[in-house]
Amino acid sequence: AVQLVESGGGLVQPGGSLRLSCAASGFVFKDYYMSWVRQAPGKEIEWVCAIRSGGMQEWYAEFVNKRFRISRDDAKNMVYLQLNNLQPYDTAVYYCAKGATTDTMTDRGQGTQVTVSS
Repeated sequence: AVQLVESGGGLVQPGGSLRLSCAASGFVFKDYYMSWVRQAPGKEIEWVCAIRSGGMQEWYAEFVNKRFRISRDDAKNMVYLQLNNLQPYDTAVYYCAKGATTDTMTDRGQGTQVTVSS
């Protein structure tokens, strides 16, 4: 069965950074696009970014504004999300997902909480 396990969330002050990790198993990781999505309290799931299989192309939501960076390590079946210059509006549960978009993702993990507050 597909398993996606996120880690690395926490409480950070505005302007701070976090690095999220996602350990994947149960499928041929290198063959799939992977993405990160997030869900703030009371809001719908929001797509954040994606990386293609092979890692040669990345896509980001407009609100990212060059603050985040997705990466992957196919040898370790890991996908990462570097979050820089975090702002209170980035507060959400962040999930990694198998698939490129919210329409095409087939699985996601249990999520990791990111809270940005002074």
